[in-house]
Amino acid sequence: MIEIYLFVNPIGKKCLSIEQRIIDLINKYDMKIQLRLIPIMNLKTVSEFMQRIGASEKDIELRTELSQEIHSAALDVKAAHLQGKKRGRDFLVELQKTVGVEKQPYSKKLAIQLFTKIGGDIEMFLEDRHSAFVHEAFLTDQQIAHEMEITSHPSAVIYNYADDCDAGIRIEGCDTIHHILDTYNTKESLIAFLESQSKNTARQSTDDNHLSLI
Repeated sequence: MIEIYLFVNPIGKKCLSIEQRIIDLINKYDMKIQLRLIPIMNLKTVSEFMQRIGASEKDIELRTELSQEIHSAALDVKAAHLQGKKRGRDFLVELQKTVGVEKQPYSKKLAIQLFTKIGGDIEMFLEDRHSAFVHEAFLTDQQIAHEMEITSHPSAVIYNYADDCDAGIRIEGCDTIHHILDTYNTKESLIAFLESQSKNTARQSTDDNHLSLI
């Protein structure tokens, strides 16, 4: 089995494109892949997001606003996941499409509208959204990202449990992830790539600065 930790911006369109490609890959080849979508937020990810939308990193007011929006959206996603992985994933995709692609402003009201759209239980969602459990789950996600040395999104950490090596492969950046999915675009070639990389335990990084073992 393959397990993928995908660290994402819950309101970012670049992360959406990666998620859709991985989901399509899983469905196309009926691969035993456990996909864990993890919304993260830190100073660097907020700075990168500001660069992508053409904003000045010195705009403290905007930085604070974006940080609050990403944090709030991440809590929305964690609450949605409590109603099942598929519902959580569907909600994340809708949120990224609406805010990241269609440029609608994020708000808690919008989150409720989108969760209603995907058929979620709103009463349960709102209760979970304000629970200590969801806030603790968010902090746990940030700790996982820290331990895996994730500093940007999208980033992926892939474990291939089919071999005897327990090393994970860390892939950082949208372009690098797309390149790997383009290059190893069959079930056989992707598995062969993961096996070749995970066995390379003698060094902690490959020739690509955005591809490393953890």
